[in-house]
Amino acid sequence: MRTLPIVLVTALSVSGCNAFLPAAGPSTSAVVDGADQATSEGTFARYELIDMSSAVVEAMRGRPLDSLFASFGDHRAPAESVIGIGDAVAVSVFEAGSGGLFSGPLTVNSFSAGSKAAQLPEQVVSRDGAISVPYAGRIKVAGRRAQDVQSLIETELAGKAIQPQVIVTVTRAISQSVTVGGESIGGARVPLGSQGDRILDVIASAGGVKTPVNETFVRLSRGGTTATVPLTTVVSNPKENIYLRPNDNLTLVRDPQTFLAVGALGQATEIAFQAEGITLAQALAKARGQRDVDADPTGTFIFRFEPAAVVRRLKPGSPLLGTPLVPVVYRVDMRDPNSLFLTQAFRMRNRDMIYVSNAPFTEIKKVLSVFAAAAQPITTGVRVGSAID
Repeated sequence: MRTLPIVLVTALSVSGCNAFLPAAGPSTSAVVDGADQATSEGTFARYELIDMSSAVVEAMRGRPLDSLFASFGDHRAPAESVIGIGDAVAVSVFEAGSGGLFSGPLTVNSFSAGSKAAQLPEQVVSRDGAISVPYAGRIKVAGRRAQDVQSLIETELAGKAIQPQVIVTVTRAISQSVTVGGESIGGARVPLGSQGDRILDVIASAGGVKTPVNETFVRLSRGGTTATVPLTTVVSNPKENIYLRPNDNLTLVRDPQTFLAVGALGQATEIAFQAEGITLAQALAKARGQRDVDADPTGTFIFRFEPAAVVRRLKPGSPLLGTPLVPVVYRVDMRDPNSLFLTQAFRMRNRDMIYVSNAPFTEIKKVLSVFAAAAQPITTGVRVGSAID
């Protein structure tokens, strides 16, 4: 009993030296002090430490998100389709009577008993943008509408055929198509309709998606620009369901939304959202909450990378604003009753990390357990010696 005060004093002194004790992560003070700790390059603020408040939650509402509309802008229906290189074109020529260039036996598809029709073989528009029509030569069709090509061929055949009438049909519009791949049921080149097709129209034409909607992202590449948004955003926000353009690449990507839960929590693991989005309160519940015995109620932290625009609203003078993404640590004091409301309003992001540090008394318990383990052989030896005496 005389040695107990000495043991306690020793335990209290050693508990401040976390480097000598096993731990799953930094203490609350280490996280707080680390925000202003100088690095080897002589700069400060390796990350920004921000205390959770209603102002912080409100700033999160203005966090910029990826947007197809913002990236590509044009939400108008496309102009009328034109023929392009690689398209397959069929030409039908009708004459008013027999004895003309395209006269032949009467066919069932003639408009009248005296009319004659000829169906030319299907042709693919070559690299020079033209097709061949007998007695009319090479006809430039690329970049022109089907009805314009009809008038051009009729003009070339005038005086050669008997009152020629021409019908031009695009049988395979390769140049007016969108490539759909990834997690679609039927990835393919989907031709765009003349009325214009939006993203959801093209996805439906490809057979839909084969992954859960809340885990699927839409990645659109057009020219040198690529943007990725959740499929749920396209479904819920008509503004994001933009019109597609010829030669767009649409890829459906499966990316389950998860967060990491580590430290003094009931469950330390990677946890899926299993919903379109969850709050911090829901995330803590999924992680089975904090362990009452081990957790520090003032040491609940959320680690994430924030866009510089968000950090500028919260900490205008931050020295880390020179980078597009700023490492930020949000701290929540669970002893404050208002924090229960804040955790319900704070939205979690994909790949966030929730870390709960150990309570200071936990370190003391570790030291006491070390001394207890060290004293156990001595006590056992004394008892054995007494028995021998």
